[in-house]
Amino acid sequence: MNTILISHPVCFEHDTGPGHPERPERLRAILKALEQESFALLGHREARCATVEEVARAHPQAYVERVLSRVPAHGYFDFDPDTTISPNSGEAALRAAGALCQAVELVFEGEARNAFCAVRPPGHHAESTRAMGFCMFNNAVVGAAHARARYGIKRVAVIDFDVHHGNGTQELAWNDADLFYGSTHQMPLYPGTGSRSERGATGNIHNAPLAPFDGSQEFQHAMATIILPALEAFRPELVMISAGFDAHTRDPLANLNLTEADYAWATHQLADVARRNCEGRLISTLEGGYDLQALANSAAAHVKELMAA
Repeated sequence: MNTILISHPVCFEHDTGPGHPERPERLRAILKALEQESFALLGHREARCATVEEVARAHPQAYVERVLSRVPAHGYFDFDPDTTISPNSGEAALRAAGALCQAVELVFEGEARNAFCAVRPPGHHAESTRAMGFCMFNNAVVGAAHARARYGIKRVAVIDFDVHHGNGTQELAWNDADLFYGSTHQMPLYPGTGSRSERGATGNIHNAPLAPFDGSQEFQHAMATIILPALEAFRPELVMISAGFDAHTRDPLANLNLTEADYAWATHQLADVARRNCEGRLISTLEGGYDLQALANSAAAHVKELMAA
């Protein structure tokens, strides 16, 4: 099976409160789009729960336990004004992280060439000891750590095309020469990180900020001249994508002007790098995207390219 979709119903039950942009309807829109006939060959798996020990490869165990202890029995708990959790958020967060571990297992054991984890809460803003930006645990880095621990690889790359810079992934990668982080994102914008000068302790971080109202030409140029050459030189043993679709021109939370074709193009380029360097091993996880139509169409374009890889 070439591409496997990993999700879980409890991800709908991560309730962020009335009017919150990171809402269950996002995931419903994606999964509905992936029910079309053109996705008939897409495999499906229910996400398993990550263990505390698996998440603690990316975050201190005391932090993991503290986050889970804050899950309320009733109502809501706010880590910050943006990051709200509810009674089923703990399981949802463990299954979101577990989906990445499961995807790693499927890809390295030959059951799939690549996988898309359609999960929430997202992860790329979660720092080592701080939940923020809708994120509790850094799902991509949990997956990267699982690949290293279970399959003995060293060099893992995370490419992030969410419109917001993945400050959490950057922080976790900062002192890790074998964890590549490459990001295109709007700047200035939340969370305020992601300048070109932020390179990490060993030059393993490559930021390509875009200006408000930049579109396809600027995005593809940044990918082609900054991210992709650095990624190729890194020679990854696993490629991961933090797939946020909020740089789309319809998205209400930012001001870039990408289209579904841009996400398809970027996915194709990253799949080519994976094919040349690591037998096509590629794992993608959902981050942002807040216009439901744009999100569904962009995710569908992304998965079509994964299936064609």
